[in-house]
Amino acid sequence: MSKETLRDFLLYLFGEAGFKPTSRCYLNSRFALAMLAGILVVWVMHAWVQPYPPHVEFSRVQLLSLILWQPLLEEILFRGIIQGQLAKREWGKNSWLSISGANAVTSVLFVAMHMINSSPLFALTVLAPSLVFGYFRDRCNSVYPCIVIHSIYNAMVFAGLILNGNMSLF
Repeated sequence: MSKETLRDFLLYLFGEAGFKPTSRCYLNSRFALAMLAGILVVWVMHAWVQPYPPHVEFSRVQLLSLILWQPLLEEILFRGIIQGQLAKREWGKNSWLSISGANAVTSVLFVAMHMINSSPLFALTVLAPSLVFGYFRDRCNSVYPCIVIHSIYNAMVFAGLILNGNMSLF
């Protein structure tokens, strides 16, 4: 296989997974609104669900992983690969209230994945953010906005834990 063929194949794979340049999404008022909505999501999580025990300790490496690596990997899999492939189906393109069929199915799978290590109630709290991530995947045809919003939402969760005195770093 030539270098050019390998390069073209890798570019195709990354493109299929939603790694496409986008600048218009970050300048959109809906993107800013989605960022602010993260504050509401964090408030709901801390007020009603308590995603973690009363006091939890994280190493800086764990925290970095939960804020950067986990959103990156989850968004590549869920919004990049799964939603990207489902969006190619006719039913996946159909929308209701700006939520595509592909986004809805992907979000249900995202919630199910969070039920593996979390309570069902906590897992349900990721439904709304998942729909937001999927909305931007559909609108921008890229996973980059999804990764950014997901990382910021996760950072807000941990900022809330620190502000409430429920978390310490070691």
